[in-house]
Amino acid sequence: MFLWWTRRLWSSAVSVSVCCHAAVFLLLTRSCEGQYQMVGPSTPVLAMLGVDVVLPCHLEPAADETKSTVEWSRSDLSPRFLHLRRDGVDLLIDQHPSYAGRTHLSSSKLKHGDLSLRLSNVKLSDEGKYSCIAPGKTSTEVHLLVGEWSEEAFFFF
Repeated sequence: MFLWWTRRLWSSAVSVSVCCHAAVFLLLTRSCEGQYQMVGPSTPVLAMLGVDVVLPCHLEPAADETKSTVEWSRSDLSPRFLHLRRDGVDLLIDQHPSYAGRTHLSSSKLKHGDLSLRLSNVKLSDEGKYSCIAPGKTSTEVHLLVGEWSEEAFFFF
């Protein structure tokens, strides 16, 4: 009788242990599901006046963002939006006027999680910190430094 009771108790303990481990595993799997990391450059992006520059930003792991919301903004501007894309459509109505016609997100690159913004005809006023945001995921900052060539040297302002 003692042996039967011991086996029964041990079997119950093993079952409880297996169930607990399975539950923890499932919870960890669920909590990591959909976790993306937004990756930007670790150093400032350098650009010269008048050229086009790419402000790098991508998701890891890569995911198709063609139908998602992607925001590029600068918190020091009003309105702060430089480029807003939602449900596969660029919404540039509320775009800061100094960026009108100068920003572009590539649909083909968005398919692979590349949220990089191309900024055309760089101006001195473009220098600053840019935020790349994918709501519900993460965000990152890109610092743009703008320089100018002169006969004597290359200057950054």
